[in-house]
Amino acid sequence: MEEAVRRNQKTNGYIRLVVSRGEGDLGVNPFLCKKASVVIIVGDIQLYPEKYYEEGIPVITSSLRRISPDCFDVRIKSLNYLNNALAKIEAAQSGCMEAVMLTREGYVAECTGDNIFTVSNGILYTPCLTDSALEGITRNFVMEISKKAGMEVRETHLTQYDLYTADECFLTGTGAELIPVTRIDGRIIGNGSPGVWTKKLSNLFKEAVHA
Repeated sequence: MEEAVRRNQKTNGYIRLVVSRGEGDLGVNPFLCKKASVVIIVGDIQLYPEKYYEEGIPVITSSLRRISPDCFDVRIKSLNYLNNALAKIEAAQSGCMEAVMLTREGYVAECTGDNIFTVSNGILYTPCLTDSALEGITRNFVMEISKKAGMEVRETHLTQYDLYTADECFLTGTGAELIPVTRIDGRIIGNGSPGVWTKKLSNLFKEAVHA
């Protein structure tokens, strides 16, 4: 990995490690592949234009439900993104850059490429991992710095009602870092601008990551 970074001459960038089953026939039996293939991608990534970190973004709720954990455990970080890609297309067709995905039971899971948080009455909420949410590294780090900042953090079941009535909302991800959400399904969140806690946590995140 260090050699890949050196060859790409990166001091600040994005690294993705991809492990596949390796060379083999066209069947689905992985045991016919003798050795796994490892691909190291080193590049730049920025999922959102800079202005959206100041203004916030609108999102929609996708009509596509998140794959249930009794079918596929979405907590595994994989490139099985067809479900996410279809929801992303739905978002783009609605003029949005992201879509909230619900579980089969109607609880909020995550977005197509980001975890989601809300703030209500000074308390930070995020979907529990059993609601088909990926345990993102950025998600966990934001929860950590939030607690250090004096916030109460709760992992719980969230519904669309909780999103619509939240004081603040933001998304987290490796490429997205921490980006405010100011409108969901056409409904204005809070006062329509990035909230106080969202700004504070964003600043704390940047101080820690870019120090």
